[in-house]
Amino acid sequence: MSARALCNSRSLHLYKRHSSSIDMFRIASVRQQLGQANRPRRGNLPRPRKYHPRARFSEIAAPVSTGGDSLRSTMKLMFSQAGNVVFPGESSLDFEIAECSNRALGDYQCNSAMKIFAELKDRGDTRFKNPRSLAEAIIQAIPAENSFFEKLAVAGPGFINITFSREFLAQEALRVFHCSADGTFETTRKFRKLTAKRAVVDYSSPNIAKEMHVGHLRSTIIGETICRALEFVGVEVIRLNHVGDWGTQFGMLLAHLEDISESSDFEVKNLQELYKQSKIRFDSDEDFKKRARAAVVHLQAGDKHLKEKWTDICEVSRQDFEEIYRLLDVHILERGESYYNYLIPDVLSELIEKEIAVQSDGALCIFADGSDSPLICRKSNGSFNYASTDLAALWQRISDLCADWIIYVTDVGQKKHFDAIFDAASRAGWLKRENGNVSLDHVGFGLVMGVDGKRFRTRSGDTVPLKSLLREAQSRCLDSLRGRESTLSDDELEDASRIMGVAAVKYADLHNNRLTNYTFSYERMLDLKGNTAVYLLYTHARISSLLERAHTQDLEPLSINDLVLKDEFERVLALTIMKFPDVVESVVQDLLPSRLCDYTYSLCVTFNEFYGSCKVLGGEQERSRTFLCQATAISLRQCFHILGIEPLYRL
Repeated sequence: MSARALCNSRSLHLYKRHSSSIDMFRIASVRQQLGQANRPRRGNLPRPRKYHPRARFSEIAAPVSTGGDSLRSTMKLMFSQAGNVVFPGESSLDFEIAECSNRALGDYQCNSAMKIFAELKDRGDTRFKNPRSLAEAIIQAIPAENSFFEKLAVAGPGFINITFSREFLAQEALRVFHCSADGTFETTRKFRKLTAKRAVVDYSSPNIAKEMHVGHLRSTIIGETICRALEFVGVEVIRLNHVGDWGTQFGMLLAHLEDISESSDFEVKNLQELYKQSKIRFDSDEDFKKRARAAVVHLQAGDKHLKEKWTDICEVSRQDFEEIYRLLDVHILERGESYYNYLIPDVLSELIEKEIAVQSDGALCIFADGSDSPLICRKSNGSFNYASTDLAALWQRISDLCADWIIYVTDVGQKKHFDAIFDAASRAGWLKRENGNVSLDHVGFGLVMGVDGKRFRTRSGDTVPLKSLLREAQSRCLDSLRGRESTLSDDELEDASRIMGVAAVKYADLHNNRLTNYTFSYERMLDLKGNTAVYLLYTHARISSLLERAHTQDLEPLSINDLVLKDEFERVLALTIMKFPDVVESVVQDLLPSRLCDYTYSLCVTFNEFYGSCKVLGGEQERSRTFLCQATAISLRQCFHILGIEPLYRL
């Protein structure tokens, strides 16, 4: 049995062994999340998910093992080969390729000549007078008969500006976008294989007994986008929802419920009010505080009565969460803090044995070099806390789920906490493996601000419930669509407003750098002319309408002679479409969804410039230009899929 199969077997064994009222998952769901069910029938690729009833299988975003490399990797390989000609036997040469910031200079740029020249100079190699002469030698080493480039030119001290030939772009476009026998297009793209094969992404993580609010929105949609990007490049992803269902807040709530003898017929709003009441008592009543803390210890020890009441509370909250997840198209496996309770004693014992965790003032602490305060992993009263649970969860995800890469998506304020958790795991030796170490990443994000520059809240100062926020966005979209004299029926308008409202909220968050705060504004996110989801959806609907009217919609397989990029707008659109694999790889490498948003907006702008300047229907080049429209639409839907946006075909 392989190591991964053994891990899967162990996980399911542990699941069955510890299944109880506090374990919220079905075995089938666990098997599916662990990759033991619904395995792809061909190759090792994840099964693509349909994201629109009209989308054909061949048009759905999914990585395919055949097809061309990305532009950047193709150029990097070509320049490396040229470097080997100029410097025979040199294996350490690294050529960096970047997009040209000024389109007039070229499409891409290689800036490595200066760095290589400096390294040669330090070694006493004087074959070249300056970086510019080195850059010229590299260009000379590239075969003159290749059809990749229209122009290679040295600028400044040694920058190599690269302009692709129209023939190469047409050839690459046809290689990536294939016309099938039924006239629809499928896309084949090749991505570099990542070291990580299986990733666990921990995101969303709302608190039981509280409504999801705007703060949970960021973690949920950033985390989901990262999951989809990882799946797109062939990584197996386990989505985990580390809900807050354990700890002091439950001790307060359970003790308060015991005092008022509340029935188990709860609503989330009632729970929130009860929680506020219990918090006031906890802060002002010393006797109540002691009873609340004792309730936590008893709950964690398995008290039957408290567990039953706790289970009722969790189920009410869970139903409310699922309603929001369905609206956001998020499918995530819930594994709350309580799930890891049985593991905590053994995990802490291991850390004690390895002298990583030590007693300090009655509490169990982990002291890290350079840290001002210790990581407390067991309180002085014997109860567990966030650190206890996070350590056990990390151990379980490495040991039982066999994750190669574990990603936590929380606000930037928790960075210090996770740095301490990661440090403890490293010192304990949990991250070491024979075939490569486990990677850990904390994906932090900033706050959601109001237009007044303060944290986004209601007029009363409370956090904004996520459900009401999404409803308001949909309502505004519906009013906007009705005001534009749309030809859609009432039902179609309702559906379009739902899609557009959710997309607007998601994109308004994702297109910002996640590390910064961003201002929440309905007016900005629903702007038809700005960098918004509304603009993107209208562009896709425009292309879809155009293709429905095209005489060559059911295209026969195209040849290189059929795709002619005579106009500069055609060439730029083809180039923009071909940049997609590089963008996705960049998103995965740096875990920055905003880069995909930038690309998607750029693609829409480029298409609209092309459409405004080049006649598509009825001209001599209808066949070629219709292909570009098809390729743009497919690329947009791939972007939408990763961003969690459902496409609209009519508006």
